[in-house]
Amino acid sequence: MPKQFCTAISCMDGRIQLPVIAYLQDRFNAEFVDVITEAGPNLILATRERPELVESILARASISVNNHHSVGIAVTGHHDCAGNPAPEAEQVVHVGEAVDFLQQHYGELPVMGLWVDEKWQVYEVHGRHPEHEH
Repeated sequence: MPKQFCTAISCMDGRIQLPVIAYLQDRFNAEFVDVITEAGPNLILATRERPELVESILARASISVNNHHSVGIAVTGHHDCAGNPAPEAEQVVHVGEAVDFLQQHYGELPVMGLWVDEKWQVYEVHGRHPEHEH
């Protein structure tokens, strides 16, 4: 069986890298996780106020999807984020808006939103999974 990839659009914060990678490997049954990092990517993709960063994220995600045949995409928000210092409830809204935006670009793939709490536990907070729809 070929080795599967999935895609994490994640904060650059090193505290969340391993928990997010482990969660996605299990969630998508993927051996490899392509990690695209920015400070506060949920805010960047939700507001799209920095088009150069949005385009950079999309360009890197497209490499993961088109070249590595990623089987799913996740965007994260997390506790104590320097790039998006908003409280959890607001960040979760940003995650949902980022998921909606990414789904417009990658509608054929599952796109989910993750929250990483103060104990570095990962939770799925948003998502649409086209393979389960009729």
